[in-house]
Amino acid sequence: MEAGNTTRVTVFVLQGLSNNPHIQIVLFVTFLVIYLLTLTGNLLMLLVIRTDSHLHTPMYFFLSQLSFLDAFYSSVIVPKLLENLLSKWKTISFLECFTQIALVIFAGATEACLLSVMAYDRYQAVCHPLLYVVIMNKKVCAGLVGASWAIGMGTGLLNTILLAEQQFCGPNFIRSFACEFPPVLLLACSDPYISIASILTTMVVLGLGTLVLLLGSYTHIIMTALGINSASGQNKIFSTCSSHFLVVTIFYGSGVFRYMTPASGSALEQVLSVQYSVVTPLLNPLIYSLKNQEVKAALRRMLARKPRLTF
Repeated sequence: MEAGNTTRVTVFVLQGLSNNPHIQIVLFVTFLVIYLLTLTGNLLMLLVIRTDSHLHTPMYFFLSQLSFLDAFYSSVIVPKLLENLLSKWKTISFLECFTQIALVIFAGATEACLLSVMAYDRYQAVCHPLLYVVIMNKKVCAGLVGASWAIGMGTGLLNTILLAEQQFCGPNFIRSFACEFPPVLLLACSDPYISIASILTTMVVLGLGTLVLLLGSYTHIIMTALGINSASGQNKIFSTCSSHFLVVTIFYGSGVFRYMTPASGSALEQVLSVQYSVVTPLLNPLIYSLKNQEVKAALRRMLARKPRLTF
């Protein structure tokens, strides 16, 4: 604490997932394995897309951005979680806490935008196949990705700065294993109206906005697919879009349950947080690699490629 006109918190204490040393060891090993698999899966996806010319298309360009973002998001949460599982004092500094909050919001907002961009890409490919190459050119793809990252950065910075301007004079116990917006906001001892208005506006504008774009794109895709007489053509459309639709369902489903429930530190809330921030980044590359024939074929080509020996 700092002494002055008001006492200001300089460090927070995280609740963690368990105080039992034996359970902490089991959780540490489990989350370490998940984290390594997450990094391996997403970085392997990046490598396959980068090295295989068959995957140099808009869809896989967006997928590579999603893989990078998932690896980044996991790295924001899991290393500190692993550290605290082995620490007696589960503390995090004020600066480190708000940096984590900013990066979490940035990653979530950017991923929401990217998923909408990917749905729009599938809409153009299915509904306007003859103009697809012209519409989704490199300049447009780069602009859509740049806009997604810019929106994510702006959203993260704005909400975090407004939250950091609140007075935190104690208590400093965060009912979560990581610094997230809802449980930290509950610790503010000043009027949190501006921060609440900011995060609610973000959720309504960005969350509902991207969801409307997703639903609109998939509505047109489904209507186009149903209008095709060929069963093989319908199956091709649905198989192409099924992976993305599953990722969208997991992302929005877990996100809504996580951020629309009270920050009470309950067991259910902790499970939802783990699923949203630790497990989901691992699922995305698995879903795309297991359900996508082109990715599996590219992976086989990469593994079968003989290394060139130079002397």
